[in-house]
Amino acid sequence: MRFEIMDTTLRDGEQTSGVAFNSNEKLNIARFLLEEVGVDRLEIASARVSDGEYQGVKRIIEWAESTGRIPQIEVLGFVDNGVSINWIKSAGARVMNLLAKGSLKHCESQLRKTPEQHFEDVKRNVKLANEQGIEVNLYLEDWSNGMLHSPEYVFSMIEALKDSGIKRFMLSDTLGILSPYQTFSLCTRILKRFPELHFDFHGHNDYDLAVSNAFAAAKVGVTGLHCTVNGLGERAGNATLSSLIAVLHDMLDAETGINEEKLNQASRLVESYSGVRISGNTPIVGENVFTQCAGVHADGDSKDNLYFNDLLPERFGRMREYALGKTSGKANISMNLEALGISLDDESMRKVTQRIIELGDKKEIVTQEDLPYIMADVLQQDSDEVHIRILNYSLSLAHGLKPFAALKIEINDKVYESSSSGDGQYDAFMKALKKIYSEQLERKFPKLTNYSITIPPGGRTDALVQALISWDYEGLTFKTKGLDADQSEAAIKATIKMLNKLEKMVYDQQKG
Repeated sequence: MRFEIMDTTLRDGEQTSGVAFNSNEKLNIARFLLEEVGVDRLEIASARVSDGEYQGVKRIIEWAESTGRIPQIEVLGFVDNGVSINWIKSAGARVMNLLAKGSLKHCESQLRKTPEQHFEDVKRNVKLANEQGIEVNLYLEDWSNGMLHSPEYVFSMIEALKDSGIKRFMLSDTLGILSPYQTFSLCTRILKRFPELHFDFHGHNDYDLAVSNAFAAAKVGVTGLHCTVNGLGERAGNATLSSLIAVLHDMLDAETGINEEKLNQASRLVESYSGVRISGNTPIVGENVFTQCAGVHADGDSKDNLYFNDLLPERFGRMREYALGKTSGKANISMNLEALGISLDDESMRKVTQRIIELGDKKEIVTQEDLPYIMADVLQQDSDEVHIRILNYSLSLAHGLKPFAALKIEINDKVYESSSSGDGQYDAFMKALKKIYSEQLERKFPKLTNYSITIPPGGRTDALVQALISWDYEGLTFKTKGLDADQSEAAIKATIKMLNKLEKMVYDQQKG
């Protein structure tokens, strides 16, 4: 069966607390979701919200007109005697998702109208829209409660409106109250009663069941499914696009127009624009979900892919990784060394494994990039591999004065000194270091692109501090980290790792 995927990141997803996309961000997300990911439909805004929203809709509509995608663009409208219709038509959109009341309680308590009055209001707005050349889909807001507590209201509503010109009836679990069993049962009742109509399912994630409920609706035969990138949405959010697609493809053997390889990029794009970070263990798109930690898993993978499932990372434009930590075994470490083109004898491997386990016991995150440093330390390799050493440094912090740093550093057997003030102790250190590179060495200095500080769980004041820093040097991006009881020293250790990595690259280029 072929399912229609409707993404509402730009409308329902923007109702996430603290999230507001500007018009340029909205356009970029819309283009990526339609052109690269391949969603069928895109709900981009609510009518009448603001002038900024109107301009954002117009920008997307202008692009959609130039690419023939106008039928894929949808805007939420309201039963307001044509006000929403005029707003949508003026912006250039041609599809309205009309919001109606899908439960008797909402109809009587919020609108203070009888069902018959509400149905007539909806009919009138649908007729006005169709006369203006606007296609109408109908949201049945709070449909889940409607089916649980007033099913005859829902049935009479659909019966009254089914011949009014509505293209899709969209069944909303507005408050995220359903279980998959309830969704299966309620959608079955709807489809048996109205087999000729097209239905969508719109699920919220209050019980972390939005994807499961969408799956249940799909299994019954509901052919339109709503979702958002990274599960953005009001309260606990909506069904997550990436998870929903994986479930449809693997558990229903369903067809969609989605390009799985672009889902991770879509997640990163929306994460960047929204400012809402996704957890490392988020299915499909989380940083850690294709990382094996246990040594026994890496061993099984190396022998016969014993710990693989159908969610192969390559499907989603990603790669499988093998984490290094206290549960690492020789197989994990061997696979990481192999990726670096390094091989060790059994005794050396034993020593490196033991050191990684020790670091893991301190909650240290060991990365593939750290392996050469660990090996140099554990195996006492030639110290010539270290091009840069800090001979001395001093950091000062005084009330009413800017932090100050002075340092003496050895670079390829030559000693350099510098000092500087800064907005913090590490900032002062970095400015002093940059002086050496720009004024004395006349060399470019890498750009710091991300900086994070973490401590082991518990929040003790004596906890070790881990600094993880991302760098960019002439288009090459990489990360280094340092571990120390002091935050500034941990960051400095990460910085020195970066400089040594850079010097080795320069050294290798000169040799080559």
